Amino acid sequence: MQAFRAAVEAHDIDAVEALLAEDVVFTSPVVFEPYRGKAITMAILRAVERVFEDFRYERVIGEADGRDHALVFSARVGDREIGGCDLLRLDEAGRIAELTVMVRPLSGAQALQAAMAAQFERITEEADSA
Repeated sequence: MQAFRAAVEAHDIDAVEALLAEDVVFTSPVVFEPYRGKAITMAILRAVERVFEDFRYERVIGEADGRDHALVFSARVGDREIGGCDLLRLDEAGRIAELTVMVRPLSGAQALQAAMAAQFERITEEADSA
């Protein structure tokens, strides 16, 4: 999905938010239960923007008019290189209904988990105030 990619690469968090369905389901690479709703998803995405360094999309997989897309990325968390993929599923209105993030290697996922855990209080506050 080009609009999502462009918004993320431009650090345009408002544009990202506009692309999400109200009842979006976010599945984290480091937490078992998915998060439900735009407020918590946006709080998490803002934290990810604070945590990831040198983030870049490398390619997009999926048909432009399809409902399923994969955006392959690379980034760094501290001294750990991460490879990953954002899996997007659009609803009938073209909004992102599901966002699943996968990352590798394990050491990178562990670094991401630790960095996001340090953001948890702020994530909760941002989601509650939305």
